[in-house]
Amino acid sequence: MTPSKPFRWPACLSLAVFHLLAGLLLGGCAGPHPQEAPLPQTAVAREPAIGTDPVTGERSVELSVLIYNVHGLPWPFRRTPGQALDRIGQELAGMRAAGREPDIVLLQEAFIPRAARIGERAGYPNRVRGPRRRDPSPPASPDIDPEFLDSRRFLKGERAGKVVSSGLYALSNYPILEKAQRPFKQYECAGYDCLANKGVLLVRVQVPGVPVPVDLMTTHLNAQRASGVSLKRALYAHNRQIDEIDDFLDSHRDPRNPLIFGGDFNMRGARERLDYAMSRRPYPFVRYYCTVTANDCDIRMSWDGDEPWLATQDLQGFDDGACVAVRPVRVAALFDAPVPDTPDEPAALRGRLLSDHDGYLVVYRLSWPAPGVMPAGCPPA
Repeated sequence: MTPSKPFRWPACLSLAVFHLLAGLLLGGCAGPHPQEAPLPQTAVAREPAIGTDPVTGERSVELSVLIYNVHGLPWPFRRTPGQALDRIGQELAGMRAAGREPDIVLLQEAFIPRAARIGERAGYPNRVRGPRRRDPSPPASPDIDPEFLDSRRFLKGERAGKVVSSGLYALSNYPILEKAQRPFKQYECAGYDCLANKGVLLVRVQVPGVPVPVDLMTTHLNAQRASGVSLKRALYAHNRQIDEIDDFLDSHRDPRNPLIFGGDFNMRGARERLDYAMSRRPYPFVRYYCTVTANDCDIRMSWDGDEPWLATQDLQGFDDGACVAVRPVRVAALFDAPVPDTPDEPAALRGRLLSDHDGYLVVYRLSWPAPGVMPAGCPPA
């Protein structure tokens, strides 16, 4: 039996209907989003195991990062029942009880409160949110194409304002010291994507025993055909958002820290999008690194084709810091099987996937030199 995937409304859905329902959707009928605790959030859910190379004295630790687009859209634009979002949190809580939960979870499309509560249900003690619906966007770039700006269409969502937040959340077993976030610039979006206050979120996480924090970034970039506008227009918006991420990292990433990034990049089958992203900041994507650059990754998921980095919307990547190096060592899919079609399961979930995306888990190895040989400018190991 082929598992059913959530239905998505056609791109030509009338925006008028959307706005007739907007008051209800935003009225909090499902309750408010969880309150975010002040930073720093200092809880440690479990102590990591630090290893030491007996010959070189190099130290290392593993850090697991899950990215997951949970399809937490408001009704009526989702057909996966709300129980699916509850079930995601329950499944992660079950992994925690077994001692195998991801250390970090980066969520996309957690638009509604029920999706936003996944972190609470899963037991993550440190949780932060990306741009909210009412967070102001930076002004449009002065060099934006005037034709792109003038051709915005209300019925495609481009002149209607923001209806939902960015949908971004970061959940962590380890202390979150700082966060930085930014909605994408005003008007630098295309089609129905403009209804969400999409942007970028970076969290600085202190893994106990590691000499510097880890910077983790997540985002959700402009869709292709699902945006309801031409591919050319959607590509222009996507490229502008890549430019913004480049500028954001220049402003907020600490070069001493290793960087891990992941999210819904909306680049499946879109070589032009990938090429532009790599031209701006050529950090390796895990799927490329583990296929082309290295042959020692433990790959526990199916990768399609000769270029698996172009076969998915969901990508992770990484970059060394000056003080701590980072490499992927294991990859796996989570939430990639349907709920069993058995009487003991909720009828609404039987035989269904919990989202229209799979979860994508990468285990990274963080490593740094022996005490006494740390690079200049780095804290002692």
